[in-house]
Amino acid sequence: MNAEPQQEPGFLLRGLAAWGAIWIAAFELVGGLAWLLRDVAGWVGASLVGRARIGRAAMVTQMVRVGVRSIAIVMLVSACIGVILALQMAPPLREFGQVDKTANIIGVAVFRELGPLIAAIVLTGFAGAAIAAEIGTMVVGEEIEALEAQALDPIRFLVVPRVIATIASLVVLTVIGDLTSVIAGGAMGVWFLDVPYSVYRDNTLQQLAASDFLTGLIKAAAFGGILGSIACYNGLRVTGGAEGVGRATTSTVVQTIVTVVLADLLFTALFYALGWG
Repeated sequence: MNAEPQQEPGFLLRGLAAWGAIWIAAFELVGGLAWLLRDVAGWVGASLVGRARIGRAAMVTQMVRVGVRSIAIVMLVSACIGVILALQMAPPLREFGQVDKTANIIGVAVFRELGPLIAAIVLTGFAGAAIAAEIGTMVVGEEIEALEAQALDPIRFLVVPRVIATIASLVVLTVIGDLTSVIAGGAMGVWFLDVPYSVYRDNTLQQLAASDFLTGLIKAAAFGGILGSIACYNGLRVTGGAEGVGRATTSTVVQTIVTVVLADLLFTALFYALGWG
């Protein structure tokens, strides 16, 4: 007696299963990051009260790898963004005789939003994947188990220096990116849009406030923490050898970009509610 062929699940069921898998993965990521950041905060707090020491040499090394080597590419991308904003905003503003207001738009857009966001995205591809691959390779090579066998906490010696380095580096890179975008946009305005330099400078200084600069730095610090923690989290979860390392690097880039954009939305809404933007 022939068995009836098993029918394929319908499109709706497959869609619900995929949607459920996405939510499960999101909750797993949030829970894992919460535990990881709890341990990181514990070690940082212990170092502040003198009960533990965080390797300064390790932090400096990571800052060089993560931050210093990213300066050139962040400046290049930021300069291009400044020029693009100037060229895109000039035509509609010219219709109202307000081309000089290009400086106001570039300043607000870059210092509040684009500066930290661009730096975070660039740093994700430049350093986030490298951190995940490095720690993942240590897991595959059983170096993490060797640390634990010597009673050395991997969170303290591997994760904490990298998270602190990404936070500090992203804050500094955001400042560099902000200045580069504004200067590049100003150069475009002076050379091609016939906006006097003094007008561009005065409009920029008049438009920007301390809150614009501070909100951007707050976002940068948060984005740096997100980047470093997600990269370390995926690296520590590597299984399956070299293939697992590849999956960890891909997951780090995707998860970090999505999480940073969502965090940017939340911060923007919060600052708007508080009257800071």
